Amino acid sequence: MSDRSDDETPARPGEEAFGHDPAQGPFDAGLVFIGHVETPWATRAECPRNGRATDAVCRVRVKPEYRKGLKSVEECSHLILLYWMHKARRDLAVLAPGFADETHGCFGLRAPVRPNPVSLSVVQLLEMTGDGFLVRGLDCLNGTPLIDIKPYFATTDSVPDAQVRWRDRLKQTGVITPPGDA
Repeated sequence: MSDRSDDETPARPGEEAFGHDPAQGPFDAGLVFIGHVETPWATRAECPRNGRATDAVCRVRVKPEYRKGLKSVEECSHLILLYWMHKARRDLAVLAPGFADETHGCFGLRAPVRPNPVSLSVVQLLEMTGDGFLVRGLDCLNGTPLIDIKPYFATTDSVPDAQVRWRDRLKQTGVITPPGDA
């Protein structure tokens, strides 16, 4: 799969590019895709904005050479999956989310559009399979490359009083509602 964007989505009013395409380098590091995910979504428009907004069961396939690393995963109720949004644009610095009127820097959003299109989801582990596992809670395209798998620790990973004030403003005005918010 290519790291290059094939997202032909036109720029929205207020969006700004970085001035260069990070996909063209120079590169500081390399990644190894340890597998891929299989989801019901073929296009960005079909994808949920948030994995918590769907009950879809998705398959995580791990390459044979990395399956030893799955030891003890079956004892986790939830996992953090890191994946490479391989079809996302990588050149925009300021984005105009379709659900709001104001723009935000790419680092103030969880949109896949960013210099390094790394995304994460906290997923519920449903079942181990011979080549990986089944989960609920993903929000990515079918075939998305998998970067890493980590156990989710509620005592470490949850910060219940964390705030994103622009999101809180949108919730108060009714523009977005959980769980499908940004």
